[in-house]
Amino acid sequence: MRMQAAPNETMAAEAAPGETMAAEAAPGETMAAAMQLAIALLTAGLDSPELEAWAADALTPVDADGLGDFMAGLHVVSVLLLNELHEVTGEPSAAILQRLAILAERQRGTPLAD
Repeated sequence: MRMQAAPNETMAAEAAPGETMAAEAAPGETMAAAMQLAIALLTAGLDSPELEAWAADALTPVDADGLGDFMAGLHVVSVLLLNELHEVTGEPSAAILQRLAILAERQRGTPLAD
């Protein structure tokens, strides 16, 4: 249900968890919010699998626009982290990504052929 303000009044925008306000926010604000959401989910995963599962369920947007913004935020955070790893290790980004992919497959229990 959509509420309307009385004439000459404004309403504070509120979004329920899992909903976004992308249409009302500037693109920079939308990206910042998406990046904060991605960081929150990544941080929750560092604490415990239970908190990660809760955060994924509670914080992941349910609408298409919100999910698209969230995916863009994850991408930007991933690129920033990859750049940080490159600066610290001096390894090319492709080599870092290859090692991460192998590590992820091993954690899933699916060994990759070298």
